Amino acid sequence: MQLHQSWQDLSPEARGTSCAMGNFDGVHLGHRSVLDLARGTGPLGVITFEPHPREFFAPKAPPFRLMNAEARANRLAKLGVDHLFELPFGPELSSLSPAEFARDVLAKGLGVSRVVVGSDFCFGRGRKGTVSDLQALGAEYGFQVTVAELIAQAGTPISSTAIRIALSEGRPRDAAAMLGHWHRIEGEVIHGEKRGRELGFPTANMSVAGLHLPKLGVYAVLVDVLTGPQKGSYHGAASLGVRPMFGENTPNLETFLFDFKGDLYGQHLSVALVDYLRPEVKFTGLPALIDQMDADCLQARSLLAAL
Repeated sequence: MQLHQSWQDLSPEARGTSCAMGNFDGVHLGHRSVLDLARGTGPLGVITFEPHPREFFAPKAPPFRLMNAEARANRLAKLGVDHLFELPFGPELSSLSPAEFARDVLAKGLGVSRVVVGSDFCFGRGRKGTVSDLQALGAEYGFQVTVAELIAQAGTPISSTAIRIALSEGRPRDAAAMLGHWHRIEGEVIHGEKRGRELGFPTANMSVAGLHLPKLGVYAVLVDVLTGPQKGSYHGAASLGVRPMFGENTPNLETFLFDFKGDLYGQHLSVALVDYLRPEVKFTGLPALIDQMDADCLQARSLLAAL
């Protein structure tokens, strides 16, 4: 997959694509239906925005994203996308009217042959453009527009909001049913306090800054090491939280990979939340903490072995 971070000065092979367009936060089953409609005989493209428009207009609002840009790109690549147009969302793009966006970005810039959007898609300055407007503008500027209907599960429309609720309530399997894949947190392994190593449970620490936080606690996880000499897939247990035992207050993800030896600092991991095991607890002492970590790992091994 080729990543493009501008709509200008594209190479000839990046133009003329059939594109799905939207924010694709989570790349859930509803997004998959938009992608499937965009597939054709030529290259498949995705048009999305970075940062998410909500982050641009409300930078101080609580984090809401299900995945960062890296995780979204990885997921879209797995789904066969040839060109990802990750358009920089800022003053220039946000000031374009619906007609200017269709003409300057979609037609002249990207040279799209077709655009597929969800039925609730809005675009242009002030989100004034509707799917009907896009269809009319496509006819004027020479590209087709297809509208995908919303996908429902058990009578409830699949949405990023519904997935956030499931994760907030500690229901990762329900979230996965709507996503069509496990909810994953991806990023670089950073240096921590190395307390896990001292306790006999060396962990890979990852930041969750900018992401919607699932319910804090301990999870059974599937781990893909994406880079480095230890690339591969592993089972593990992870703690998502603020480490109350040690008086921390900034959430992060600490993952213990079963049957693993090696240094992961600086490597990129993809950690899938499979089952919620328990909430965070402040223990009376380190022996009690270690006993519980042993029990957590035993439970996680059992659950993951059944997959």
